[in-house]
Amino acid sequence: MIRHLAAIVFLFIAVRAAHSADNTLTDQEKKEGWQLLFDGKTTKGWMTPKEKPLPASHVQDGALNPHPCDYMLVYEKPLENYVLALDFKLTPKCNSGIFLRTSPLTPRPGKDVGFNGIEVAIQESDTAGFHDTGAIYDLVQPQKNTLKPVGEWNHIQITSDRNRLAVELNGERITSMDLDQWTEKNKRPDGTEHKFDVVYKDHPRKGYIGLQDHGSDCWYRNIKLKPLK
Repeated sequence: MIRHLAAIVFLFIAVRAAHSADNTLTDQEKKEGWQLLFDGKTTKGWMTPKEKPLPASHVQDGALNPHPCDYMLVYEKPLENYVLALDFKLTPKCNSGIFLRTSPLTPRPGKDVGFNGIEVAIQESDTAGFHDTGAIYDLVQPQKNTLKPVGEWNHIQITSDRNRLAVELNGERITSMDLDQWTEKNKRPDGTEHKFDVVYKDHPRKGYIGLQDHGSDCWYRNIKLKPLK
């Protein structure tokens, strides 16, 4: 009996060690080179697209909520070649997004700053179209919808590695894009049209990460990044 209880205690300790508290890194993640981009308490490291400080009100119950803000919350450093992992939770009819490679932060005349980046869509829906969660917004649709119901936390992992982007949602890889195949403005490789007047083959491969506000509450936590060599 005592041996059995000891085994249970050992298992509990091992599981607890492997799964850190929110907005922290496990020892294994530290060994693997992961970096924590949000401390769960402050907006340290984050700013507006105009590079201004953010109010503390964006931190809510250990998560970052972009709503309301000036289009998106921006991580302070431009980044190149990485894996980005985070959790997010939606509200009904929520529309948000995770921006990658945003460069520069100054919008072009007549365009929002989103045209300077590439967006992974975050949206409350049950379909798998060009604007649904996990899509590379208006460019590549996900293979399936693996989104959890409103109110539950989802885990997303995005790989941004030179010419390639890939999205995993709740443990399943659902979207990928080879930017070298995107050689025309407003056209996908298959010839169908999209909204962006950008040749993605030539799009900057280093830029800012952003969490979009599109008029809805959406919470982000456990924001972690592993640089790729």
